[in-house]
Amino acid sequence: MVVGRPTHCAGCCPAQGLCRFLTMKVKKVSSQAQHEQRNTSKHRDKLNRRKKTLTELKKTSLLNASTSTAKLEQLITKREKPRLKRLKKLYAKPVTVNPDKSSSSEEKVKNTSGALAHTNGDTELEGSSDSEDLQEWDAYANSVLQNGMESSTLSDTDQVEKDELQYHVQLDHTQNRAVLVMQQGQTLCFRGKCLLTCLYGRVEVLGFTIEEGQQPYPLFSPPSHCPLTISALGNNSPSNKNKKEGRLEAKAIVRKYLPLEPCKRLINEVNSDSCVVLLEPLDTPLTRFLTSFTELNEIFGINSWELKSQAAIYHPALSAVGVTALREPCAQGLVMSPSYKEALSSLLSAWAGEFDRCPIILVCGAKNSGKSTFMRHLINSLLNQTTSVEYLECDLGQTEFTPAGCLSLNTVTEPLLGPPFTHLRDPEHMVYYGQTECQNDIDRYLESLKSLWCHCSGESPVILNTMGWVKGQGLQILTDLIRLFSVTHVVQLTYGDVPQSYLLTPDFLRTAHGWQTHPPTPSTLTEVSASDLALRSHVFLQIVSEFEGAGTAGEMRFQRSNELRDLALLSYFSKMQSPEPGPMRPLHCFIPYQVPQSSVAIGVVHCEVAPNHILYTANASLVGLCCLSEKVTGRGGPVVLSQTPICQCVGLGVVRGVDMARGLYLLVTPVPPSVLKHVNCLLLGQITLPKELLTMQHGVEAELPYVTTDYSFEVTGAGKLHIHKGLLRRCFIKS
Repeated sequence: MVVGRPTHCAGCCPAQGLCRFLTMKVKKVSSQAQHEQRNTSKHRDKLNRRKKTLTELKKTSLLNASTSTAKLEQLITKREKPRLKRLKKLYAKPVTVNPDKSSSSEEKVKNTSGALAHTNGDTELEGSSDSEDLQEWDAYANSVLQNGMESSTLSDTDQVEKDELQYHVQLDHTQNRAVLVMQQGQTLCFRGKCLLTCLYGRVEVLGFTIEEGQQPYPLFSPPSHCPLTISALGNNSPSNKNKKEGRLEAKAIVRKYLPLEPCKRLINEVNSDSCVVLLEPLDTPLTRFLTSFTELNEIFGINSWELKSQAAIYHPALSAVGVTALREPCAQGLVMSPSYKEALSSLLSAWAGEFDRCPIILVCGAKNSGKSTFMRHLINSLLNQTTSVEYLECDLGQTEFTPAGCLSLNTVTEPLLGPPFTHLRDPEHMVYYGQTECQNDIDRYLESLKSLWCHCSGESPVILNTMGWVKGQGLQILTDLIRLFSVTHVVQLTYGDVPQSYLLTPDFLRTAHGWQTHPPTPSTLTEVSASDLALRSHVFLQIVSEFEGAGTAGEMRFQRSNELRDLALLSYFSKMQSPEPGPMRPLHCFIPYQVPQSSVAIGVVHCEVAPNHILYTANASLVGLCCLSEKVTGRGGPVVLSQTPICQCVGLGVVRGVDMARGLYLLVTPVPPSVLKHVNCLLLGQITLPKELLTMQHGVEAELPYVTTDYSFEVTGAGKLHIHKGLLRRCFIKS
């Protein structure tokens, strides 16, 4: 007789109820088989009842499903290859599946070894060994069965539905905002950008705790840096409310921000320990200006490695607000080694009162060791305990708050929830150095930092960011910084088993020579008391970076150092765009300021230029807008500086053109006129304009200005001079 045995497909979701009947011919061999047949009939009735219940659930879920989910379910119904049911025993027995045939089929199948195949009810089957279905089934079964055990593989459709169920989020289509409910300990690692408001509970992003009642915070997670992670901390606010009252309060908040239908689907996931977060699209002049360039339209997408790994979770509600969730292995976010956590805890304890004086923290390490990420994490963690953190920028190439080539002192009062080009700001004090490296003029570099250090208040923790130059003269500069600024904590990041430089311990500093400083003599040490010696010493903390790719430069788009410098400059000039949504205006569309040549001095900081050629150099160049202490007066023509001054810089600008007839500089800058009137010095450096500003000028019909293709690099001096820093200098070569 022919019996239909209901079996679940291994790849089907229980909520869909996509059960199928396996058609097979069963051989009656004994009374024991009849008894097993009765058990099979009971089991079939039980599964039919379950199928009916799941079908009703499917109808309900389809009513609430999004458009993308409905399309996926249509694809599932068209699937031809069946899925394997999860076996309850420790051994697997091959079964022939013929979903396209009716239950009255007379086809018989056997396994390839000639032995009789068994169903889950231990009923024997007959069949032919040359069946094509059997061969197809064997190939499929071998791919999912290992050593008699079933592999927990999911179909692509099931994975998508599992990812969507992982995050409890609903979208308000009318106001284009999403409400996310996270349970305590749950995380959301993502790419993209959004505006986050905590409505109930507490969440943490890169060390900063966001609580209910606080202002909305912009989150930027581009593919150029480590992805951000939103972690739910629960709700531990001091109140007399019990769990029921807290749950009712959280549900009331969800009802306030969602319409009726989305609220019904989300309200059951809310409890007293949940975190309710409001996510909104983030549209600023910065984001509009960057994405207006063709090469940067994917600046807030996912990188090629994440795309290849299929790490993106395309949730409709999250995608609507500009967020793309990530799955493993890309969803790790910030990887903190044990030494990382220990150093961070030690520094927070020093500010909390376990240290006698205000901590002055110097962070150093080789390139690509994780200095910038650690400092952003440290600043955000300190802002949980204090209102401000002072930040002294000593890195010329990868600056945090200004374009490259600037040394600055900043007072940080807001968390840093994105890479540097997303939170540029006008510092309190800034010096324009004009280069990304300082080996050509180390003395001017150190004197510039000394002039900035005089403005430190000493009432907030101070963080010193340093360059990735840690050998030779770079090590001498680090030694000077520790001594000149009385550093209390030195955090040195390394990777691998061998440190990339000498460890800057107190013992090393007692004998090390700096560029401008020298170790104390033995006679001086005898005169210094033990308390003074302890006061001059510092706490040394070593961090061993364990994230993937530590020590290697990024090779993907938007990860190279020159690309990051260009992004910072584009971000700086995006301040000129209108805050209201609309078309982006290129720089040549702005009316330039007319600056008399006789009222400002001009100089080149990185090389020597003949005075009669300096206007050729200034044309279409980036300049630092500086303020000299003395008044500048000229008798016609440009006023050329004989040496580079160390003075206050208020911003950057572009010399769009030089009017020789009227003796004017035509200047384009985001600096407001109230500040620009104090500028009397223009400094030209080695920092160049991004190519996007020159080659992608919209509205230019003729040949692009300042851009030429008729250029030969074979001419002597036409190409860039490359400096090989890895070569040993004569003084370091052993005789």
